Parts: sequence; C-alpha cells; structure tokens
Amino acid sequence: MRQAASAETKRVALILATISAFLTPFLGSAVSVALPSIGHEFEMDAVALSWVSTAYLLAAAIALVPVGRLADIHGRKRIWLYGVALYTLFSVLCAAAPSGAWLIAFRALQAVGSTLIYGTGLAILTSVFPREERGRVIGFNVAAVYVGLSAGPFLGGLLTAQWGWRSIFLAMVPLGVIAIVLILTRLKGEWAEARGEPFDVAGSVIYGVALVALIYGLSILPSAAGALLGVAGVAGLAAFAWWELRTENPVLRVQLFRDNFVFAVSNLVALVNYGATVAVTFVLSLYLQYVQGLSPAAAGLVLVSQPIVMTAVSPLAGRLSDRIEPRLLVSAGMALTAAGLFALVWLSTATPLAFVVATLVVQGVGFGLFSSPNANAIMSSVIPRYYGVASGMLSTMRVVGQMVGMALTMVMLSLYIGQEPISAENLPAFLAAVRTACLAFAVLSIAGALASLVRGNVRGPEPEAARVRGA
Repeated sequence: MRQAASAETKRVALILATISAFLTPFLGSAVSVALPSIGHEFEMDAVALSWVSTAYLLAAAIALVPVGRLADIHGRKRIWLYGVALYTLFSVLCAAAPSGAWLIAFRALQAVGSTLIYGTGLAILTSVFPREERGRVIGFNVAAVYVGLSAGPFLGGLLTAQWGWRSIFLAMVPLGVIAIVLILTRLKGEWAEARGEPFDVAGSVIYGVALVALIYGLSILPSAAGALLGVAGVAGLAAFAWWELRTENPVLRVQLFRDNFVFAVSNLVALVNYGATVAVTFVLSLYLQYVQGLSPAAAGLVLVSQPIVMTAVSPLAGRLSDRIEPRLLVSAGMALTAAGLFALVWLSTATPLAFVVATLVVQGVGFGLFSSPNANAIMSSVIPRYYGVASGMLSTMRVVGQMVGMALTMVMLSLYIGQEPISAENLPAFLAAVRTACLAFAVLSIAGALASLVRGNVRGPEPEAARVRGA
C-alpha cells in the first residue's frame, strides 16, 4: 500500500505540473509565429525552416516512451528535474544559436528535455493524487496546455516584434528556474515502482529507428520515398512489438495493448482526436487567409476561439470524470468534435465568419470534454509501476497523431491541387480538399466515439482495465 501524499506535496506537484504543461505548447506555438523572422535572419528556405519544428517533433516522438520507462526505473521526480534543467539550458542555447543548423540541433535537444517533462509530469500527478481526485488535477494540467497554445501566437508575435525571435526562448528561462527550485526544495518524496529493473536499450533503438522512418515518411508523402519509409516504419514497429513480447524487461509492455482494452482503445482514440484537431486548424488557417482574405493576425484571432473554449471546459470535464465514467464523456466529446467537422463540409467562399467560429467553439467543447477524461482513463487503467510508460505513451499518441493528421491532410491537398501554390485559379480545388479532409476526420471521430463507448469502465474499487497479465 502506498503512503498517501501530504497536502503540501499535492499542491507543489500540481503547481509544477501546471508550469511544465504550459512550457512546451507555448513555446511551440510561439516559435511558429516567429519562423518568418528566423528564416530572414538565417536566410533559410522553406524546407530548412520547416525543420525548426519537425526536428523537435521527431526527437520528442522518439524519446517519449523510453523516457517513461526510465522514470519508472530511476524515479519520476529525478527525471522531471533533469527535464526542466535540460529544457531551460537548451532554451538559452536556442536563443544564442549562431546559425539555422545550430538552432535546429538545439531544438532537437530541447525536445529531449521536454519529453523528460511530459513523460513524467502526468505520471507524478497520478502517483500523488488518489484516483477519486485525478480527473480534477488532470483537468487543470490539460487546461495549462491549452493556455500555452492560446497565448503562444499572441505573446510570441509580441515578443518577436519588440525584442526579436530570440526573446521567445529567453522568456522560458525564469519559469524553468522557478520549477527547478520548487522541485529541489518543496517536492517531497520519489516515485519509482520499477526501481532496479534493467532498461531495454535494444528495444529503445528499434523503436526510435522505426518511428523516425514512419514519421519522416509520412511528412514527405505522397512521394514514393515517403511510402517506402512509411512501410519500413510500420515493419519496424512490428519488429519492436515482437521484441518487446520476448524480452523480460521491455521498454514498453506491449501486453498493455493486448490485454488491457481500456488502455489500448484510449490511446487509439487519442491518436485520432489529436490528428483531427491539428489537421483542421491547419486547413482552416489556409482557408481564412486564402479564401476569406484575412491577415495572419486576424486568422489567428478566429482560430484562437477553439483553444480558449478547451481551456474553459477541460477542468470541468476532468472533475466530472472523477464521478462519471470517462468513456461516456470522451464519447460525447468526440461526437461533438465530429459534429463541428461535419459542419465544415459545407464551407464555401461565402461562408460567414460567424459560422466558422461557431464550428470551432463546438469542436473546442468536444475536445475539452475528450482530453482530460481520456487522460484520466489511461492513467487509471494501469498499475503504479507503469505510470511513466502510460504517460509517455499518451504524449506519443499526441505527437504521432499530429504528424499523421498533417500527413493525411497534405496528401489530400496534393491530390486535389498538386504541387501548385494556392491561388485564385485553384481555389475550388482547394475548397474541395478542405471539405474532404473535414469529412474524413469527422468519420474517424465518430468511429472513435463508438470505440470509446465499448472500451470498459475504470470506476470502482478495482478497475477491470488494471488487471493485466504479468503485471
């Protein structure tokens, strides 16, 4: 029986998790606004500039699952501390980058620090708070993510305009220092239920290589090389699963997917939902600027309505998931998301902006209802020794889902308008691509809602999902 955490430990863990949850989404969305300034200073073309973000996503996707396992073995508090320290250090180095190549390298290393944060923050909250309180605190954690996403474009643009793009990275340093001091002085205890077990180096390497092939292949679809790399990535993940089933101390316990239906379905619907959300934000950004003729700043103000609603709804949804089965809230959220996506199938050149905002609000409510309860279901479906792995897997689903969603959207755009830039001549084809993408993700969201309904319960004295063979 684990000893209950003190009220002070709970409070400090929640403050730290909130700061940590804000850091990486804020910086990611702020850097996106600063990319033109970065490209101008370093004379980077569009492909090179895209790697400022892509290198970060690739490094994060590779590291998340191994980091979760390392946290279970060596202690989540220790790994969390290392993550905040690395993230802060490489924020300083990004700000001091002398060239585009160095900035890309520092961003990849910064991503490793962010995975140490993301792979442990949610796991520590789950370790500290009892199951009947988790939904509430996970709701606050998710809300902090959305605050970061909402504030990033505005504050990033403001910082870039006033002090240059380097100031965005330097703005992370005070928050990082505060988090380090709190971890060292106020966060009592350590959580490492798998302490002493060996780390699966071979499995981690197979996983990393396979994921690089898959994600990079998806990013360059529909080229032949992209398809080959995608197939190789899937084959590599199959080899990884084969290895993990046969090694005594795997980096990822594949049995969690085979024997734990709640865990498997919850991660699958997370992949779908994150993919749909990022893809629709991307195509609507293009639609608002190319079709509606809005400036980038005005388009950003329209799009920010979605994360603002998510921020408001997530804490309430998290609290509700402590009383209501998460699968019911998740299914309702995905159904609302699908409704908002279906509405966008009727987009045209004459669609009022109020209609677009209304669909974003509906999707924001849907995603707000989805995210906290789904995270609560994942973390409550496993026993304590797998909290780090579960946290890392959820973050992996977010990153991979975003990459898959973007890849599918780019394939649709390529099929409809080819490699031509968007112009007045091909706006009808562009609109057809947007409508097709929204329809596809709406159908996937409905499928996810139905899958969520049948995945099983996590409420009760012993969640059925936690009974995993070999655990």
